[in-house]
Amino acid sequence: MEELLQSKLKDVETYLNSLDLTDKTEVEKRSFLIEVLHKVQENLGYIPDEVQKLVAKKLKIPSSQVYGVVTFYNFFSTKPKGKYPISVCLGTACYVGRANEILDEFKKILNVEEEEVTDDGLFSIHPVRCLGACGLAPVVKIGEKVYGRLKRNDVRKIIREYRAKEKNS
Repeated sequence: MEELLQSKLKDVETYLNSLDLTDKTEVEKRSFLIEVLHKVQENLGYIPDEVQKLVAKKLKIPSSQVYGVVTFYNFFSTKPKGKYPISVCLGTACYVGRANEILDEFKKILNVEEEEVTDDGLFSIHPVRCLGACGLAPVVKIGEKVYGRLKRNDVRKIIREYRAKEKNS
């Protein structure tokens, strides 16, 4: 696993070194930031601090600006995510529908805390403020699939489905 990460970090560094910024103004360099961060996220799956510093150095912008963009946009993550990231909505409608119990059940069954990845790399749990599906509350999104009107006892079945899918692939 560590070898793969090192290989991906090398790929990121190669990409950053390939950027030709010699004739670019400060504004133009900053405009590359989101594009570069998307490439990094796509390659690594997240954007760790050391990579943020590397991006800042290459684009010749403050690392605080890179950090600000990474933490502002929900797409970017500073921590690794599982193959199947689980977003548990804790917005008002979902919370009233006992989403906190569903969150606790995911944590218990997967034996991880919020923002952590399971040992097998398959799952990570991410509480979110709103998934925009209040009529289906409580709602969970796994990858791109939305599960609505969940009950605590649905969690084990959902996890089993994803584990079976992995065994069959």
